[in-house]
Amino acid sequence: MDRNKALVVFSGGQDSTTCMFHALANYRTVELVTFDYGQRHSKEIEVAKSIAEEQGLKHHVLDMSLLGQLSPNALTEHGMDITQSEDEGVPNTFVPARNMLFLSFATALGYQTGAGTIITGVCETDFSGYPDCRDIFVKSMNVTANLAMDRNFVIETPLMWLDKKQTWALADEYGQLDYIRNRTLTCYEGVIGDGCGECPACRLRNDGLQAYLNEKEWQ
Repeated sequence: MDRNKALVVFSGGQDSTTCMFHALANYRTVELVTFDYGQRHSKEIEVAKSIAEEQGLKHHVLDMSLLGQLSPNALTEHGMDITQSEDEGVPNTFVPARNMLFLSFATALGYQTGAGTIITGVCETDFSGYPDCRDIFVKSMNVTANLAMDRNFVIETPLMWLDKKQTWALADEYGQLDYIRNRTLTCYEGVIGDGCGECPACRLRNDGLQAYLNEKEWQ
């Protein structure tokens, strides 16, 4: 396994695109993997493909449509309203086992391509109530993948302890703030760039951006 070859779990959103630029700055070889799981907007796949092409990166798109069969949720059931569970605190955009399956398939792909480093943009600081974005889960998956395939993968999480303001700061550090702001798709309603401004993903993203821009203005 080549630790200088990184495979980035890539959705074309703010976090994964920031991770892509992190990988480009720190690894000799970078490839991207996107999972098509019947997500709310197929435009997400189109954006991921477009960014990969612009950056000249090899891009793997894997069919994960079985996720939509496992449980109904607002990311795969396109007519379902996005809500927050009052009793459990888990939004209905949570796709059970999504990151577990993504990391399983990413490490399997890494096994075939020789990528010793798997990079994912999950974050515990702004994890939106998703249990599979926690550091303890990623560490457990890293151990499991290594045992299952008898390889020494490193699953790297550059954003794990960053809030959205700090994630924008990292994008700016790589000279890519405007690119990430204008080219990525985070919005649950499928609006590229600054998004619809109303959905939870947009509010989190835009609040972090404004906090960072305000801080930068006073520096």
